Amino acid sequence: MELKKLIRDVPNFPKQGIIFKDITTLLKDPKGLNSAADELFNLLYNKQITKVAGIESRGFILGAIVAQKLGVGFVPIRKPSKLPAETISESYALEYGTDRIEIHKDAIQEGDKILLHDDLLATGGTMEAACKLVERLGGEVVQISFLIELNFLNGRDKLKKYDVRSLIQYDSE
Repeated sequence: MELKKLIRDVPNFPKQGIIFKDITTLLKDPKGLNSAADELFNLLYNKQITKVAGIESRGFILGAIVAQKLGVGFVPIRKPSKLPAETISESYALEYGTDRIEIHKDAIQEGDKILLHDDLLATGGTMEAACKLVERLGGEVVQISFLIELNFLNGRDKLKKYDVRSLIQYDSE
């Protein structure tokens, strides 16, 4: 299935000059959602993953579906103050300033093999921070997956030591 055709471009969102890749049009299409989940699952041949961790918020959707297909647990990685139990956090750089993500301290155990998932790879800062969180807890990042990758922003450069996969790629805005 041609998943790219199910992605809607929204000009000037969230700010002027940005073309937002809206995946809600793919998610509402039953065949598109199923196909995306199946294709992400098929990237995982023989990885022996023990948990899937997804980044807030759109990374939760397909990440949880892939976890279910693998028969493993799902771990949410969230913005600050959204998780109820004890957390660790990691900061990362934004275009202007910094942001932070958190994970529960007991979400990952030493030796867990983790698939990290998010909807979109742009500059790579959020995913790089997520990798650091997983590794601080003793997990091994065995693969990183994205529904969409914006190649022109070079996000893979921050993730060179990992097996990075994406289903849909854009070479320009």
